[in-house]
Amino acid sequence: MDSGSIAWMLTASALVLLMTPGLAFFYGGLVRAKNVVSTIMYSFIAMSLATVVWLLWGYSLAFGSGGAFIGDLSFIGLQGIGIEDGEGVPTLLFVAFQGMFAIITPALITGAFVERFKFTTYLVFLVLWLTLVYAPVCHWVWHENGWLWDMGALDFAGGTVVHINAGIAAVAAAMMVGKRRNPGMEPHNVPYVVLGAGLLWFGWFGFNAGSAVAADTLAASAFIVTNIAAATAALTWGLISHFRSGRMSAVGVATGAVAGLVAITPASGFVGPMGALAIGFIAGVLCFISVEIINRTGLDDALDVFAVHGVGGIVGALLTGVFAVEAIGGTAGLIEGNGAVMGPQIIGVLATLGYSLVVTLVILLILDKIPGLGLRVGERDEDEGLDISAHGERAHVRDGAD
Repeated sequence: MDSGSIAWMLTASALVLLMTPGLAFFYGGLVRAKNVVSTIMYSFIAMSLATVVWLLWGYSLAFGSGGAFIGDLSFIGLQGIGIEDGEGVPTLLFVAFQGMFAIITPALITGAFVERFKFTTYLVFLVLWLTLVYAPVCHWVWHENGWLWDMGALDFAGGTVVHINAGIAAVAAAMMVGKRRNPGMEPHNVPYVVLGAGLLWFGWFGFNAGSAVAADTLAASAFIVTNIAAATAALTWGLISHFRSGRMSAVGVATGAVAGLVAITPASGFVGPMGALAIGFIAGVLCFISVEIINRTGLDDALDVFAVHGVGGIVGALLTGVFAVEAIGGTAGLIEGNGAVMGPQIIGVLATLGYSLVVTLVILLILDKIPGLGLRVGERDEDEGLDISAHGERAHVRDGAD
């Protein structure tokens, strides 16, 4: 065991967990005041429920030997994993680190259906989605028996597993639940949005640099390129909004930072600083354009989950194949003359999009037909706000008044 790597991975795991409360504030600031508690609870409850699912069977399905498409149940309840098992870091620490990814991924989806989705149905959805969608895709990409791993698809920290997966699931959810009755015209709390983005940016160092699973030079490289891409995308988004309106939106800069973080995620262990700069710039431009295009359609992806996470993940996965540097991650990219790397990247993107979309739609269709569940709250509850109807609490109470 390497005590330095153990210390770093304990820290990285805690950083990734902090991203989920960060996401809660980011999403919570974007919705109307009457739905803040509800929106935050979607993320916070994932920290509880996803942890239990990961312990009981999620980790085993994702990282058990199994076959090319899904793991087995050899590690159910973490049986067979001893406290001394592992190389470099304990296996139990790797389980914990990966569990933080399983927490935030379904929480990302919630931005598409905030202000109108039943909380009790969400709990069932979270369990099913982690089991039937997240765990298999995780196995494809990150287990040595997985078919995308075997093909050579590059995803250092979750461009396909986390962001494309959640982004396209958000599209399915928005399609199934339908439009909000009366969408808010602007975020209710911009400081919440910026605070949430800051926490996400901070936690993302654990997300990406921690994926080296060691305190080594690769972790250091992943750390710096993560910051470069986030900064570049935030600046790009802010400048675009300034040139268009004469003002630089705080929400826009915060959203741009998240888009850059998403895009660098699959590439963080494979590209150098200039590649990260290019990825951040391209993600900032394309995600900005995607928000505008999707908002003109009839799809009510309330908090632009697909435009930021889906498109950002696709951009990052494809550009990983373009800018990969052999001296960093062991695989040369298109710019270094290895065009063959693009095939697995494209296949990985398309496979994740297709599988997650179809299975998520099936899950939601079934849940919508089950008596007592259903996807959407009633009109009265939606008008009143989900904070009161689902949780009996308000985010903001003045002078103790009702």
